[in-house]
Amino acid sequence: MHPTPLYCAERARRDTARLLASRFALPLVAQRPTDGYWLELGPERLELVTSAKHGAVYAEFVEGAARHRREQGGGRGQPVAKAVGLKGAKDLPRVVDATAGLGGDSFVLATLGCHVTMLERSPVAAALLADALERAARDPSTADIAARMTLVHGNAIDWLAQQAALPREARPDVVFVDPMFPDTDKKSAAAKKGMQAFQHVIGDDLDSAELLAAAIAAATVRVVVKRPQRGVPIAGVKPSVVLDGKSTRFDLYIIKALRPQDFTDAD
Repeated sequence: MHPTPLYCAERARRDTARLLASRFALPLVAQRPTDGYWLELGPERLELVTSAKHGAVYAEFVEGAARHRREQGGGRGQPVAKAVGLKGAKDLPRVVDATAGLGGDSFVLATLGCHVTMLERSPVAAALLADALERAARDPSTADIAARMTLVHGNAIDWLAQQAALPREARPDVVFVDPMFPDTDKKSAAAKKGMQAFQHVIGDDLDSAELLAAAIAAATVRVVVKRPQRGVPIAGVKPSVVLDGKSTRFDLYIIKALRPQDFTDAD
C-alpha cells in the first residue's frame, strides 16, 4: 500500500504540515490530489479526505460526540469503564490502548482520570490523533484530559514486548485492544462510509492473535478486547469473562486467572 499523502490547504500552517510529515513519514504534496485518499490540513484540523462521496474522517476530543460523552457520558458506569475495571476502583489503572484508532475509548478513560498510552502503528491514524491531541491541549475544557493521553507511533506488539521485560511495577495494569477486522456486515459498512474509508486506508489487524499474546504478557491486571456483539473472539486464548452490551461486547482476560490450559490452539 502506497503512503497516504499530506496536503496543506492553509498557507499559515505549512510549518505544522512539515512537522506532521516528518514525524509520521508522510509524503508532503504541493497540490491537492484528484483521486484516492489523502490527509488535508486545513485552518481548523487535519482530516482524511477522498474524492469519493462521503465526509471527511478526523479525530476529535473537544466538540461533538466527545463533548457529549465528556459532559453526559455516564461516568464509571459506562461499558468501557466497567470493562477496564474502573467501577468501584480506589486506584485508577495505568492503561495502554494498543489499537488507538481515532482515540474514542482512550479519551473516555482519560476523561475518567486514567493515564492512557495510545499505541498506533498507522501513520495516518497517528497523525490524526496527534492533531486532535494538540487541539485538545489548547482548549481549557480538555487540556487536563489531553495531558493524561500519550501518543506512541509504532508497532504495538514490539512495544508491548519491551514492556513485558520491565519490572512489574513499571508495566501497564490494563491493555485495551480493539482490533479492526474485515467487515462482513454489508448494511453496517454502507451506513458508515466514512469509517469504511478509514478502514480501507488503515487496513485490517490480521495479527490480532499475536497482539493478544503480547498484551497478556505485558499487562499486570487484565487485557480487555472490544468486539462487535456477534464478532468472533481472537484466536489463541479463551476469555476469562465476557461482558455483553447492545452492539458491542468486551472479552476480559484476567491475568491472575489465566492458566496454561487456557491457551488453546488457534486452529
